[in-house]
Amino acid sequence: MTELWTLIQYLLLGFVQGITEPLPISSSGHIIIVRELFGIEARGLSFEIFVNFASLLAVLLIYRHDIYRLSKHGILFITKKDKKAKSDFQFIFYLLIGTIPVGIVGLLFGDIIGDTLSSTSVVGFTLLITAMAIWMIRNLRGRKNDGDLSSKDAIIVGLAQTIAVTPGISRSGASIVASMLVGMKQETALRFSFLLYIPVSLGTTILEVPEIIRDPNFSALMIPYIIAFIAAFIATYFALKGFINIMAKGNLKYFSYYCVVVGLLVILFL
Repeated sequence: MTELWTLIQYLLLGFVQGITEPLPISSSGHIIIVRELFGIEARGLSFEIFVNFASLLAVLLIYRHDIYRLSKHGILFITKKDKKAKSDFQFIFYLLIGTIPVGIVGLLFGDIIGDTLSSTSVVGFTLLITAMAIWMIRNLRGRKNDGDLSSKDAIIVGLAQTIAVTPGISRSGASIVASMLVGMKQETALRFSFLLYIPVSLGTTILEVPEIIRDPNFSALMIPYIIAFIAAFIATYFALKGFINIMAKGNLKYFSYYCVVVGLLVILFL
């Protein structure tokens, strides 16, 4: 019975991680809430890295055509100076610029912020902040396409993403809010946000592989980890597909409502 309950716990955590990772409602905040509600002790970086990697694979699958096109055109521009490929090369350059701020903040302060602010009370208030940010841009309709971006836009979005190191602040929410505030179209904002997620998540995974290897619980909990991994992958895939449709219809306000309700419930009862 104990082993079955452990499997259910990790299945739940993987599902929650997966469905909240692409949505602007904070996956880290929801993981903290679920752990508190169900008394789950799946703490430690190795588990978080494992399920985050599952979400990364789902994002890679959905944006595989964009990644292929950008890679192909980036190489064409570097090797042959193909003018038609210049726009995609610049888009890659801006993604790299946007990655730098969160990379620096994550390396220097990520563990400190995570350990200090990983409480339900903090998550409740940061979810309200996320709600207000989403509400601000709910009706924005930008004009900038992929080829209209600038280094300034990339830096602003990159800086906004650093705020998401704080539990309860959504990474996708912060980057999409900033992208739309600098004038990107919804489709461009969504693509830039999730392509920006790829190098950040991949870098974090690679850097933390030693942490996984050293984790004494990893081998003992291999099956629960795998179950959580599969749940996170599937949930991320369908949640992101759904989010793309929601963005296209301009229904971001519902995420704002959701964050207000959950934030207040957490503050009042947890």
